[in-house]
Amino acid sequence: MTTDFESRLQAAVAAGEIAGATAVVVDRDGVAFETAKGLRAVGGEAAMTPDTVFWIASMTKAVTSIAALQLVERGVLDLDADLSGLVPEFRDLKVLEGFDEAGAPRLRPARRAPTLRELLTHTSGYAYGFLSPDLLRLGGPVNTGTKADYIQPLQFDPGEGWVYGVGIDWAGFVIEAASGQSLDAYFAEHVFGPLGMADTAFVPGPEQEARRAGVHARLPDGSLAPIPFAMPQGPGAWSGGGGLFSTARDYGRFVRMLLNGGELDGVRLLSPQTVDLLSQVHTGERRAGAWKSALPTMTNDVDLFPDMRTGWGLATMITPEAGPNGRSAGSLAWAGLANCYYWVDRAAGKGGVFMSQVLPFGDAKALELFGALEAEAYGR
Repeated sequence: MTTDFESRLQAAVAAGEIAGATAVVVDRDGVAFETAKGLRAVGGEAAMTPDTVFWIASMTKAVTSIAALQLVERGVLDLDADLSGLVPEFRDLKVLEGFDEAGAPRLRPARRAPTLRELLTHTSGYAYGFLSPDLLRLGGPVNTGTKADYIQPLQFDPGEGWVYGVGIDWAGFVIEAASGQSLDAYFAEHVFGPLGMADTAFVPGPEQEARRAGVHARLPDGSLAPIPFAMPQGPGAWSGGGGLFSTARDYGRFVRMLLNGGELDGVRLLSPQTVDLLSQVHTGERRAGAWKSALPTMTNDVDLFPDMRTGWGLATMITPEAGPNGRSAGSLAWAGLANCYYWVDRAAGKGGVFMSQVLPFGDAKALELFGALEAEAYGR
């Protein structure tokens, strides 16, 4: 029987509003629902399938956060310690305070280095250029595949605000320095291998590449156009903030691990106490998870819950109130730039993943479909 969500997804595909998408709903015991509709790329012939591979962008952040918290549990890292001994770049951080009349940046020394807690909660001061007109004006390297991509001045002193940015990429460098492993090797050994996430990696293998969905741009008339897309290849600087490729099936296993308090199929990644800790808001009264765009080709203005004071935990956004489509208060959620989304409702024991590939982020049609998937999961 075709569900309401499947009908709406198929209608969106037929109308050319979306090329295609995959989705799963999971509970603590397994997959409750799975579907794939449409094509992997506009103008192509390959159909979307449940094992289609997507660039999941910032859905990488939760994986990096879990990896960092594993090292905290082992006593290798501390959430609130000085990290400048592990990351030399933290010893000479600057805060950007605007530009003088001649157009030169006004920089001053940061009062201190960010902590791991601040990197994970986006309170470090590190921003994304597509959210910061000042960083765009400053310019700098983009997608060179090296650590230099992430060297930039802070927007404020660590701990003094909230801004979405590359802090979790720096958390990835912290993991590498503390563990002695490259980030891809650490993930493979400590996250993807234990969880059976065989289709998740920074660099898809040939078999995964053959199943990859194309990335599209939403044009002014609402239509879609395929666009060239590739992440920098090689070990220069694995992006712990946005570099992974995965499938809805694989990420559904990651969601199930969180639903089960850090364990899946008898394999434990985190203690229940740590999962409880990451599920708490660590940003106080600061509004987290909403922004104004500085680069409309990358992201729209975004406020996923305009009537709610959302916060940020140690891995995800947290919605402290019940959501309009069924999720419980205290649920975890986040997304990837090309309009992939997930939620983790630990109270109800449900979660879901929706994957598409269209820019800019915050696409109205993708968000509508993600909302319909969530409503389907709760029988709304």
